Amino acid sequence: MIQATRLACALALFAPAAGAAQSAAPRPEVVRQAVSAHLARHQHAILGELTALLAIPNVARDSANIRRNAAAVMALLERRGLAPRLLEVDGGAPAVFGELRVPGATRTVVFYAHYDGQPVDTARWHSAPWTPVLRAGGDARGAPLPPPDTTRPLDPDWRLFARSASDDKAPVIGLLAALDALREAGLSPSVNLKFFFDGEEEAGSPHVAALLRRHAALLGADAWVFCDGPAHPSGRPQVVYGVRGVFDLEMTVYGPSRALHSGHYGNWAPNPIVRLAALITALRDENGSILIAGFHDDVRPLSAADRAAIAALPPVDAALRAELQLGGTEGEPALLAERIALPALNLRGIRGGATGALVTNSIPTEATASIDFRLVPDQTPEHIRALLESHLRGLGYFISYDAPDSAIRMAHPKLVRLQWGAGYPALRTPMSLPVSRAMARVADQALPGRTLAVPILGGSLPMHEFDAALHVPLIILAVVNYDNNQHSSDENLRLGHLWDGIGIYAMAMARLGAEWSAASAAEARP
Repeated sequence: MIQATRLACALALFAPAAGAAQSAAPRPEVVRQAVSAHLARHQHAILGELTALLAIPNVARDSANIRRNAAAVMALLERRGLAPRLLEVDGGAPAVFGELRVPGATRTVVFYAHYDGQPVDTARWHSAPWTPVLRAGGDARGAPLPPPDTTRPLDPDWRLFARSASDDKAPVIGLLAALDALREAGLSPSVNLKFFFDGEEEAGSPHVAALLRRHAALLGADAWVFCDGPAHPSGRPQVVYGVRGVFDLEMTVYGPSRALHSGHYGNWAPNPIVRLAALITALRDENGSILIAGFHDDVRPLSAADRAAIAALPPVDAALRAELQLGGTEGEPALLAERIALPALNLRGIRGGATGALVTNSIPTEATASIDFRLVPDQTPEHIRALLESHLRGLGYFISYDAPDSAIRMAHPKLVRLQWGAGYPALRTPMSLPVSRAMARVADQALPGRTLAVPILGGSLPMHEFDAALHVPLIILAVVNYDNNQHSSDENLRLGHLWDGIGIYAMAMARLGAEWSAASAAEARP
């Protein structure tokens, strides 16, 4: 999209002079001006770096291409003089690490993003997932735009379509562009900077705990900032202080050993679809209320600061209902922001029998439901599993964890097979901490009056592993457009959201140390 020579000339290494003393944090308007000037000169080059990275397939299980991505991210860090290295453990994808020590800085912050992505079903995409395409808006059916005129600004409403355009390669590029903007303006970060770019987040980061333990000294910091997740449905970037946990389950119930004619055997042979439907309604009702005894016992109440933050969020429910063509919502009159602060049981799929042209008048042999739980502090996957299994036994079901043989099927009139997936608990950093208040302040300084502080994200990230290993505050800067189709076909990034994200990242780097110190001093005063 941009010639390599033009891209190379547009980017400068970030390498502050050795021994330079850290000056006072620049005023917010100075940082905003620096970012604006940098984007005016280099936004085409930034887009070029992003499209080049997006062109490398990055499905988490594709180890060869994951390593190509890691090498590409390494090269991006090398251009900035960040002394990158790969962090690895046996069997895991590499994380890319870089570091910038700032003379005079007293705190260290790690910025996290991930470069791997979700699998794709190419038949569902309107363009090739790893061939980045610019379109004038969010409609993937729109014609691709021609290569942009590099002498004119990019339209902030244009969207870049590709796998990981939003989740999560845009923040990788955005963080480095923020660093470039500060350097070009001669501004120093106010904290020591470390960068951790994960290579298996979309696979659940199964090796991150071991990696954090092995490299504990290298990854030590006073806080971690996770640059992942979408902006608020109002379109405004958000500082988020927690994520829900997640746990999944496949649940199968059984009927006859072979499909039976529904006329000859109906009302006699148990129908597994009917039993499964009854079982699902015994777990949750149509309004989203979870009926498992004790399920809510471990839920930590929201703090006063959490409740105040939710109350201050802009109203989006009516607009979302219209956009999604919903005649009503679960839990009304509760709002979306209130509902995602609660645990949830989602039925994500049912399989059994057939419909349409394949339908037969028969009783099927089995039926399966796929379920995911969204957990909130202080629920754990282990306790939720114990509660659900106790609930099923109370309903008269015998539980099997393997495909049942004929003896087990004959011995138990009500039989269910449970296949539990991996899971992890939720995490919520107190919004009252000095660093929490400081981060909300620098985000607002980057985009005055436009950023939001939110206690918990509806989605899930394996932040509990970082919390268990690091014991430092963990905060999310969520900047990409909420309607980005992440994890789905036609994933996209609105360019204006990337530009806003660069502004927030730059302000956090330049002013977080000063605002953190001010918030800590205010807390210490009687």
